[in-house]
Amino acid sequence: MTHVPVTYKGGIYRHDEIIDLIEDLGGYIIQKHVIAQEIVLQALVPREDIELIRRIGKPLTGEISPSPLVGAEIAVVTPSLEIHHLPHASCDVAEYIRRFGAKTNMVGLARGFGKRIAQLNDEERDVINEHDLAVYLLGDFEACIERKFPVLRRGIDVPIVLCGGPPTETLKKIVDPPVDGYVGGVGRFMHRTKESEEIDKLEEVVGEVTRVLDRHRDVLARDPLSISPARLMDIVTENVEEIQDVLSPTPITVQMRGLRVKLPYDTFAPVIRKTVVDEGVTIGDLSTVLPSRMRDYILVRIKPFSETNLVI
Repeated sequence: MTHVPVTYKGGIYRHDEIIDLIEDLGGYIIQKHVIAQEIVLQALVPREDIELIRRIGKPLTGEISPSPLVGAEIAVVTPSLEIHHLPHASCDVAEYIRRFGAKTNMVGLARGFGKRIAQLNDEERDVINEHDLAVYLLGDFEACIERKFPVLRRGIDVPIVLCGGPPTETLKKIVDPPVDGYVGGVGRFMHRTKESEEIDKLEEVVGEVTRVLDRHRDVLARDPLSISPARLMDIVTENVEEIQDVLSPTPITVQMRGLRVKLPYDTFAPVIRKTVVDEGVTIGDLSTVLPSRMRDYILVRIKPFSETNLVI
């Protein structure tokens, strides 16, 4: 069964029927938003059942659309969030990527400014590496990007999409070793994106991020995870009652390789490790439970089949 990421938008009336349908078909609800009288569901559903969900949702004013970034957590990295670096572009890119299903976090570097003093500290590096992909938003000047980017990428293991003011071909020439994706023409600007050509650039960023993540998914598929992150989210939600008390919009963030659980590590990491997935198999058997560098959260990294000889 192949699951594909989608977004369902419809009226709040009888929306529980759609949720039950998705779950009965073997799908997973990744995130649920209630906005006034509208419900927005980000989900992974079986490919062959999309038309069934669309048909049943139509009388409820529901629409289903592809959301290629559902189930991914992306870091949007900028040299700083100060006015000097005009954070309008960073905010717009982070918000626009979120429309396609991704969970985005802004990472404003403490010492990312200045060609001579730019640097990335250990905590910033570790936080970025906890994500599935990093979008670097740098400035307008070719010489500045060429000088600073090698320092700002040091130690980063996740795929990188580099955005900057120079054209895409120029970015490719000045970056060595190359990164996974490039989008030129996205530099600093002093306003929110409103014009059609600016929206087209945001679409280009989303397209490049989607392309890089699809390629990354193909690599992960060669040695599949021992359990689906979406299924593991359901297991944690059902077995750890305290997750219901978390006020964050996403108490559990689904990633391509695991989960970010927003509970204190010292208290709940042992509980999560001992949670039973199947007969005689616990989460600790299938994954590594680590302290996150983001607040006091828990990071669950699912082991591949080659390490556990299990797929559940």
